[in-house]
Amino acid sequence: MVKKNQTAVTEFLLLGFGDLHDLKILLFVLLLVIYIMALTGNALVSLLVMVSKNLHSPMYVFLSQLSLSEILFTSNIQPSMLWLTLVGGGKMSIIRCLFHSYLLAACGVTQCLLLISMSFDRYLAICKPLHYTVIMTCRLQLQIVSLCWSMGLMLSLVIYVFLYRLEFCGPDTINHFYCDVAPVLELSCSDISSVKLVTSMVSTPLIVCPLLFIIATYIFIFHTILKISSSIKRQKAFSTCSSHLTVVCLYFGSLASIYIFSPKSNSSNTKSNSSNTSKYLSLIYILVTPFFNPVIYSLRNQDIRGAIIKYIHILGSWQLK
Repeated sequence: MVKKNQTAVTEFLLLGFGDLHDLKILLFVLLLVIYIMALTGNALVSLLVMVSKNLHSPMYVFLSQLSLSEILFTSNIQPSMLWLTLVGGGKMSIIRCLFHSYLLAACGVTQCLLLISMSFDRYLAICKPLHYTVIMTCRLQLQIVSLCWSMGLMLSLVIYVFLYRLEFCGPDTINHFYCDVAPVLELSCSDISSVKLVTSMVSTPLIVCPLLFIIATYIFIFHTILKISSSIKRQKAFSTCSSHLTVVCLYFGSLASIYIFSPKSNSSNTKSNSSNTSKYLSLIYILVTPFFNPVIYSLRNQDIRGAIIKYIHILGSWQLK
């Protein structure tokens, strides 16, 4: 066996938002505020589900896991993004860069699978109410949650292994604020055809199949809701899944903005502009989704609002004592 040559490049230079110059302090403060609010909101949802007995239903168990994945996701990307924004770009080792890419993919896969689980839960609750408690047992919930996390970690590891085997001989500059797969592949001097094939084989079904499954379940859900004679019961049934549907649209919409609608070009004249556009579109996925998910569920869900008000009153009574 021929020994693998040592790579000439050991670090990547991430440009971040270095082109903003005088606005970088303002952007840093804005990103920091959004990061803190997203972290606090998702942690609050997870904590409420854990301590509130009336939130121990399957829908909220899956929601708490979604919030947990958002915490891991945003803590993986945003601290380094804040650092790159403040210093106007910086270097990151290849190992660290690839590990960031792995965690990003693992959280993305886990979130897709959790959204499937939540849609399946809503389908059972609305379309099969008499069998709901029999099917959606605590054991099944644990199995579903374990499957979502294990598949997210293992399937992403397949891509990471192929990325780790690549050689990088220069250039070493990534016009982005995090290490996504596509810009990393552009810097490799190895044959990347196998990596592209594996990435496509893993990522495409994990985006398309969950979306198709969710659409199918909601077709059955809406069909069942429309057959309910009472308008009050119809409204109540729809309200139980409206938050989830909003999050699904936000999540898959942000993914589409990056990987489908983001402009791509191989031309040297337009490549820089395409990279900048893709970079700013990525902010939708990196910032908007983790920030708005807890907001959507807090504002649109009566149970979570009730739990928040309850514990605010408890804290208030403790302070009075």
